[in-house]
Amino acid sequence: MDAYIEALIIDLDDQVQRFQPEPFGSVFFGGGTPSLFSPAQIQRVLDAAQRLTGITATAEITLEANPGASEYSAFADYRDAGINRISLGVQSFANAQLQQLGRIHDAADAYRAIAAVQASGITQLNLDLMYGLPSQSVDLAVADVNAAIAAHPTHISHYNLTIEPNTLFAVHTPALPDDDSCYAMQVECQARLQDAGYSHYEVSAYARHNCAGRHNLNYWTFGDYLGIGAGAHGKISTGQQITRTSKPRHPAQYLANTTALAPRQIGADDRLFEFMLNRLRLNRPLVTAAAVATHALDAHSLSLQLEEARARGLMDEISPGTWQTTPTGKRFLNDLQEIFLP
Repeated sequence: MDAYIEALIIDLDDQVQRFQPEPFGSVFFGGGTPSLFSPAQIQRVLDAAQRLTGITATAEITLEANPGASEYSAFADYRDAGINRISLGVQSFANAQLQQLGRIHDAADAYRAIAAVQASGITQLNLDLMYGLPSQSVDLAVADVNAAIAAHPTHISHYNLTIEPNTLFAVHTPALPDDDSCYAMQVECQARLQDAGYSHYEVSAYARHNCAGRHNLNYWTFGDYLGIGAGAHGKISTGQQITRTSKPRHPAQYLANTTALAPRQIGADDRLFEFMLNRLRLNRPLVTAAAVATHALDAHSLSLQLEEARARGLMDEISPGTWQTTPTGKRFLNDLQEIFLP
């Protein structure tokens, strides 16, 4: 673990030298179970980031944690190390669903982890929940959301279970709720979250006032970020040029060649698609003039594609140059995003 932490610092140093970023406004320890690292190891990475380019005084610094793999007594130590936001992968509060997902925690573990975070002095807490789980009914999905709300987190991520290729679920897919059932879960849970005071600001994200995830907002607004660590991806803008970066996926490969960086330049057509792919996840109007000026988008292509989206009932122009996704567009977001493919 110490060797991996050292590799992260070398990787960060290399990318800072290459790209000369501004001080970091957010840091996100994710991708697996970073809470397996000690607070002292996490602090080493943050100290390096502060030394190499700086972290703003108001930065959001998030640590993902698994309720079944957390040292509950360590959350206060993570706070002292610089962590000010925890994201707990609860997924469900129903033991039957957790077992079918193959999770290593149960509902009691989730409640203990939530209590430990709240006792630590870390005030920003996200709970990850999934719906459309094996054997899950609408009532069970709503019960999960009610349990999350009762814990008073500042943020809730609520997303549909997706079966990824090359996974155990893809080979042995369990019986899952059908599309209509999943849509009913989505509608009922959205209403419950909004009634409880959580603003639905992004497709799968709900937040108390001023508690929207700044790190994820940076993704959805097409901001820049460095990606360090095995399998990490980054995006860097330099003038009119946008570069995507990726790191070796396997930890052993990453440790063997820590500074390897696979850059890929984003052309004009792909730039428009990638911008809209991200931006359409936000439940806020799109001002086309600002988007074109900020990200050097092709204004003519954008205009044509927005008109197609309007013709298909997926977007509306609510005022000159300002567009909003319709309820139909939100329900069929993939169809809307496909309009902007090159």
